[in-house]
Amino acid sequence: MAGFGDLRFRAVTSLQRNVVNPLARRSRSQTLLETTGRTSGLPRRTPVGGRRTGQEFWLVSEFGEKSQYIRNIRADPRVRVRVAGRWYDGIAHPLPEDNARARLRTLPRYNSAVVRAVGTNLLTVRVDLAD
Repeated sequence: MAGFGDLRFRAVTSLQRNVVNPLARRSRSQTLLETTGRTSGLPRRTPVGGRRTGQEFWLVSEFGEKSQYIRNIRADPRVRVRVAGRWYDGIAHPLPEDNARARLRTLPRYNSAVVRAVGTNLLTVRVDLAD
């Protein structure tokens, strides 16, 4: 029998995959994380909430290692991030030792509230951006 966390994961990821993400990807103002599909080799764009600080971009994954984009990063950490309509190349670093709840307090408020509400396994990610 599936636990509550598994049911929440399936419900939220289904809603994100089928409704939220397709709509969000169309918005020029939406921040996107582009990874390379670990099986397909194709670019995979995921709407994310986060914040650029200097040459770093910070985000928190609500489902940690279960998130497809985290699994893609583990296979190939080279990513691109679209912030304010501009694309940046970078190298992503999942940081399980970081306090993800504390990190959320430094990121955009609305997205952080959603991540805290639905997340079951928070994981901080730092992207080192190229010039």
